[in-house]
Amino acid sequence: MIEDSTPLDLGGEGLGAVDVDMSPEPSEEQLLYAKILGVGMFFGLCLLLVTFALYATGTLAPGIPIEELPRYWELSVHEYLEATNHDHLHREHLMTGWAWLSALTMGDYLNFLPIAVLSGVTIVCYLGIVPTFIRKKDRAYAIMALVEVVILTAAASGLLTMGH
Repeated sequence: MIEDSTPLDLGGEGLGAVDVDMSPEPSEEQLLYAKILGVGMFFGLCLLLVTFALYATGTLAPGIPIEELPRYWELSVHEYLEATNHDHLHREHLMTGWAWLSALTMGDYLNFLPIAVLSGVTIVCYLGIVPTFIRKKDRAYAIMALVEVVILTAAASGLLTMGH
């Protein structure tokens, strides 16, 4: 067994030295990101438990009755959307994309809200660390974090969908 405590040379010949911080201590941005993530995940999980309890207890009636769900399990997504719309929802358009927001009074669709919250926590985390990068005059990371926010927001909005 060979023991070598020298740091890995990442610079390569002719590329110059690369300053790599090998300290095990997390940075201020990492700690802030983790704090925001922890709070967001806890909030989303609590919201998920509450909305599921409202659905499971029947406090909020579902758009598609629970006992009817096995009928639809073998259908493709499009067939499921058409059948449930025809049999239960009676909407002018199929419930696709963000249309579930218009059905939050139904227990099954209310469960989508905490899932959206949990999915959006990463965006909030990136937004949260941008001021730290700006304060440290770390413009490159601030720009990368903002670009990440734009990309994730565009993806969540449905603007980046492909096909069909």
